Amino acid sequence: MAFSLVFCFDLILLVFQSSFIETSSSEQHKPFQFAACDVFCHGDLLKTIQMSKIFQDSKHFVDMKLKNLPNITIDNFKKFMRSKHDKPSMDDLELFINDNFEDSVKVFTEWYPKDWKLKPKFLDHIKNNEFKIWGSDLNRIWKTLGRKLIDDVYNNPDLYSIIPVKNPIIIPGGRFLEFYYWDSYWIIRGLLYSEMHKTARGMILNFLSMIERFGFVPNGGRIYYAKRSQPPLLAAMIESYVDFTNDKKFAIDNVGLLEKEFDYWRKNHVVVVDGHILAVYGDNSTGPRPESYREDVNNSLVFPTPKLRQAYYSEIAAGAESGMDFSSRWFINENGTNQGGLKNIKCRSIVPVELNAILYWNAKIIAKFYSMADNAEKSMKYMFYAKQILEAIDAVLWNEDAGVWLDYDLINKKSRNYFVPTNLSPLWTNAFNISNSGNISKRVLDYISKLRLNNHPGGIPTTLVNSGEQWDFPNAWPPMQYIVVKGLENLKTPEAGRLSKLWGHRWVQSNYEAYKKAYKMYEKYDSEVFGGIGGGGEYNVQTGFGWTNGVIIEFLVKYGREIKPLKTKQFGFI
Repeated sequence: MAFSLVFCFDLILLVFQSSFIETSSSEQHKPFQFAACDVFCHGDLLKTIQMSKIFQDSKHFVDMKLKNLPNITIDNFKKFMRSKHDKPSMDDLELFINDNFEDSVKVFTEWYPKDWKLKPKFLDHIKNNEFKIWGSDLNRIWKTLGRKLIDDVYNNPDLYSIIPVKNPIIIPGGRFLEFYYWDSYWIIRGLLYSEMHKTARGMILNFLSMIERFGFVPNGGRIYYAKRSQPPLLAAMIESYVDFTNDKKFAIDNVGLLEKEFDYWRKNHVVVVDGHILAVYGDNSTGPRPESYREDVNNSLVFPTPKLRQAYYSEIAAGAESGMDFSSRWFINENGTNQGGLKNIKCRSIVPVELNAILYWNAKIIAKFYSMADNAEKSMKYMFYAKQILEAIDAVLWNEDAGVWLDYDLINKKSRNYFVPTNLSPLWTNAFNISNSGNISKRVLDYISKLRLNNHPGGIPTTLVNSGEQWDFPNAWPPMQYIVVKGLENLKTPEAGRLSKLWGHRWVQSNYEAYKKAYKMYEKYDSEVFGGIGGGGEYNVQTGFGWTNGVIIEFLVKYGREIKPLKTKQFGFI
């Protein structure tokens, strides 16, 4: 029986591979259509207002509310432009905006999660009084990040760029007034540690509804994000929810939608390298990103033809789908290196380690959930897919010379030997041969030592290239710390465990040092300064901050009985 099933799955794989090759470049998922996209996603109205520089942040305009239906607004715009002979002044445009749009803050109403607790049990894990008070402060931040859509969004969805969702959400913070996909993994883990199970479940149900409507989870909760996704962590969110609540029925009831999302990624984002199927980030939109319209247009002017400019827009959107927008990680210049700037972005031609490690994780989780449902056939099918992904990761992304996993350059057909914390992401998702963990641990620790990655008091830098982009040196980001700290822990060797704990402690202590200065949590930090705040990129550093809170809460639980605040002078290498 086992032999026949494996044989069947070999046949499935052959069909699957053929399907990938035929559909990955031609078959595009058609997302749900929104009338407001004619205003906020493309067209002359969007171009005119975004290029006018009325708003310092391009996201401001596309988050506004229409006063009239989209078709009426478009007609009003055409009449307005004719009356101004297609050359409106700044004052003219401001009047048009005031007549036709309302500010985005009216999308939400105040909402305080009913399952919020003043003293969640995770605080009992924290021995140090300063950290215990800080943990309590972080728990209170969830209330400030809670958002519920006003009834008018449901009654008149065509007037908004926000995607209506049934349940309230916890937003990242700052300029990000909607859900974001991969951010929410760490937000949800933080909520679960805070015993806010109902809020976490509601957010997960929102994401599941996105798969029902789009076939995947969009990058964020706005219609202009609806043609790209982000690292697919919904299966891991549900696994976390089940681990905390033991609600196995929830997993069983929703595994079919996780399978649908898995199919979307495996049918629309794949390439074949040396006979192995691997996934890449991509995009299904045209033109500049609406939320960064002016920036994209201005940066595209270095390209001489519309075709090349469109290729640039697609690369930029793919970089946004990665969640790492933007970084030298995605640069490929004429010499095949990572030097350059945004004009060199080639994200669609780089096979990313973490995306494939996450898809492996997805397959394992789906297999587990089908096993819970007593569906042995489906469970074995997804175990088989996990095996195939793991073989591809080992064959293409593991680099024996470097002793670590590396992204792969499809243009130059070579590994990209540049440091990114995601190089260690297979350790986080257990996408490695556990029986070989001793050897892998030695190789990975040698890699870390060679690059002197321990010599950064503010956290592990995202890259070692100082390009000015926000996902480059010297910035240190919460999810990157989590991936590496958790990954080293998963190796289960004493040496890797010690480094995991050291880096986990350091991240908590540096974040606390920054918190004491202004009583704020930030989306990113400075790896070179203990307690330093990050910068660079397309916008100013944002406060809140959802995934930062989630990571710190989990680390406080993990290390709370032994960790205490650390003073800057205690770092010998500063």
